[in-house]
Amino acid sequence: MTEKTCLIIGGGSGMGAATAREMHARGYKLTLMSPSESCETLAAELGAVAHRGRAETAADTQAVFDLAMSTYGRIDACLIHVGGPPKGDLLDIAEEDWDRANEMVIKPVLRMAKLLTPVMEAQGGGSIVNITTFSAFEPSLIFPTSSVYRAGVSSFTKLYSDRYGPANIRMNCLLPGFTDSLDLPQKYADMSALGRLARAEEQGKVAAFLLTDDSSYITGQSLRVDGGVTRHM
Repeated sequence: MTEKTCLIIGGGSGMGAATAREMHARGYKLTLMSPSESCETLAAELGAVAHRGRAETAADTQAVFDLAMSTYGRIDACLIHVGGPPKGDLLDIAEEDWDRANEMVIKPVLRMAKLLTPVMEAQGGGSIVNITTFSAFEPSLIFPTSSVYRAGVSSFTKLYSDRYGPANIRMNCLLPGFTDSLDLPQKYADMSALGRLARAEEQGKVAAFLLTDDSSYITGQSLRVDGGVTRHM
């Protein structure tokens, strides 16, 4: 059997690293990218390959895609996990910061989809997962640009799943709540119905579920993993 592979954008620490470890445990070969050397350190631990770069930079997403293909010849799964875009009071956020949020949040998903789709079509399928935020559907003034643009990622995800479902390519979103990979005060843990922050490993297990055939009949969905922070049905 051909070994399956997974490309992880934002795979150096936090939820991305947790997903990398989970996918490694499931037998996937990995390609990792992060802005710091953390992706290289984790790659050495997991027998993976890595490229240091930023998701919002087209040259870096192209480079890590090329690395995955030249190393393994295929990409079966891809996790896209980008950093937090600019924040501020709603109308005080500068236009250039709104533009930067678009570059950080939506453009990496679009660029990776364009790169991955021909490969996955030729392979007979694949899975793409976008990590966004619980505030995609309950917008928060704490994260205005993130709320707006990550909702856009969910919309793109649904459109993509409709368009490429017949090719057996799935795309879903994971909407995490407050997670221990960030240094957060107790008030955020208290917002959860469970009264605690999520562990990055918990988010990684859900990401791996969506990336693998365990979720083979799930596509176009935005799955909240927020410990009950959001209220809508």
